[in-house]
Amino acid sequence: MTPSRDISRLIEIMAALRTPVTGCPWDLEQDFSTIAPYTIEEAYEVVDAITRGDLDDLREELGDLLLQVVFHAQMASEQNAFAFGDVVEAITRKMIRRHPHVFADKDGNLASHHVKEVWDRIKAEEKAERAARRPPEQMPAHKSLLSGVKAGQPALTRAMELQRKASTVGFDWNDPRAVLQKIREEADEIEAALDRNDRQEIAEETGDLMFALVNLARHVDADPEAALRATNAKFERRFAFIERTLEAQGRTLDQASLEEMDALWNAAKVVEKPETRQEARR
Repeated sequence: MTPSRDISRLIEIMAALRTPVTGCPWDLEQDFSTIAPYTIEEAYEVVDAITRGDLDDLREELGDLLLQVVFHAQMASEQNAFAFGDVVEAITRKMIRRHPHVFADKDGNLASHHVKEVWDRIKAEEKAERAARRPPEQMPAHKSLLSGVKAGQPALTRAMELQRKASTVGFDWNDPRAVLQKIREEADEIEAALDRNDRQEIAEETGDLMFALVNLARHVDADPEAALRATNAKFERRFAFIERTLEAQGRTLDQASLEEMDALWNAAKVVEKPETRQEARR
């Protein structure tokens, strides 16, 4: 097959990869659950390309993400559930419905501050319609305030949304310092679990600590995902400083002690002067 700008060629390629006997053995072994992690990974890589401002890479990553949509649609088509065209039809119908100020038959525009209100109202209507179509046995026995928080979100994002929902009924702290106290309590509980050498409890308490940290981020108006991404970048910069310094000395990481690497880490912090001043104010 030759490359093409036509989406139908990509759909044909995916169908060929999933054709028994003649298709790709790896692609044939996959199902929705095994492909789902790749879908999440590709979405993150799109965000990474945007963060770096690399439009060439963004083009490639958007293609990889589109492939995930085509892959899932192909597997659904094999089960006679839906096809790629149905996915396109569903989203186009949704976008038209959610933008009556753009696609309405009659004249009339909404002010920008009203657009989100209309969007949220229509989303709620669509959610109610989907729920009404579900068989009774699929309906949850208990309708929770938190039911609307989607389970497929990254854990940090979902933790933030769960906390926001709970806060709407007053289940929240009023002071970020109270959250900070909770963080200290969770850290103490991890230390106690370490003393007991209980691996399951350690994992659970670590999760509690992370949840509390997300709560602190919410109270200080920081996006925990963005904050962690920035810290990851900071770690990479400082570790690269260690590598470059050792390389200039004709040495490798394996030849340096932990104490030496730690000293170089502190030197990297000094080099980042603007960031060092910010840290000094903390």
